[in-house]
Amino acid sequence: MDLSIVIPLIDEAESLPELSAWIEKVMNEHHYSYEVIFVDDGSTDNSWQVIEDLRSKNPSIKGIKFQRNYGKSAGLHEAFRAATGDVVITMDADLQDSPDEIPELRRMILEEGYDLVSGWKKKRYDNTLTKNIPSKFFNSVTRKVSGIKLHDFNCGLKAYRNRVIKGIEVYGEMHRYIPVLAKWSGFKKIGEKVVEHRARKYGVSKFGWRRFVNGFLDLLSITFVGKFSKRPMHFFGLWGSVFFLIGLGISIYLIVSKILDASFALTNRPGFYLSLTSLIIGMQLFLAGFIGELISRNSPNRNSYLIEKKTGL
Repeated sequence: MDLSIVIPLIDEAESLPELSAWIEKVMNEHHYSYEVIFVDDGSTDNSWQVIEDLRSKNPSIKGIKFQRNYGKSAGLHEAFRAATGDVVITMDADLQDSPDEIPELRRMILEEGYDLVSGWKKKRYDNTLTKNIPSKFFNSVTRKVSGIKLHDFNCGLKAYRNRVIKGIEVYGEMHRYIPVLAKWSGFKKIGEKVVEHRARKYGVSKFGWRRFVNGFLDLLSITFVGKFSKRPMHFFGLWGSVFFLIGLGISIYLIVSKILDASFALTNRPGFYLSLTSLIIGMQLFLAGFIGELISRNSPNRNSYLIEKKTGL
């Protein structure tokens, strides 16, 4: 199959017929074999009924329905498990992403050799104060932390080589950082394409200000997990040793001072409490690293590496 088009949604019944017809038109024009996977994330309107009606008219349309709202990451995860296309396209259901971008995104994957191509909505129709400015800030932070030179990490319109979506696990609210997940899984060729951003035609945005707070915390989490999930002692052991040595150095200084001067008030010094605190923190961090290593070493997935090719096996 040429393409799998993954569309997570919640309460988008009004836009689905128009979006489905638009996708079908583009697919027929380019003679692609395709599937459209709608993921209904616990909609309270009649979105699922619309999906079933569309399915009865077009067998290329498939659907996954959640019992309740689990979030966009869960929807993408389940759709990625089901997708069979050589190239997988993700897009939003609100008609702000244009299906006309799909052929060029697919070409960049197949002909230019990208593992992942992310859309960049350079010109947006969102509220500048509540959306654009925070988005630019977090995109800037993510670029510096991850080293991936993308302008819009959270753009819903992306294209993936099939093995990319099978090699990553999207959980929590990590859909914002799929390029980072892909990089940590060994997919280095990540590109970007300027795409059209259309004004919302139906309904309202389902994302509020909390996504920026959650997004920052998720970035810290994914960075730590990507670097140290299989070697936690390298992080906790390092900082534990640093704090322990600081506390030990201060303690030695205080003890030597007390030996040389019997009147030296040991426990009345701020350094005494500083050394005690540093020693305790250092030991706790070191023990956390040790326990993390035990868990990592005994995990059934401790050697779960993505292998590109095998020959003669």
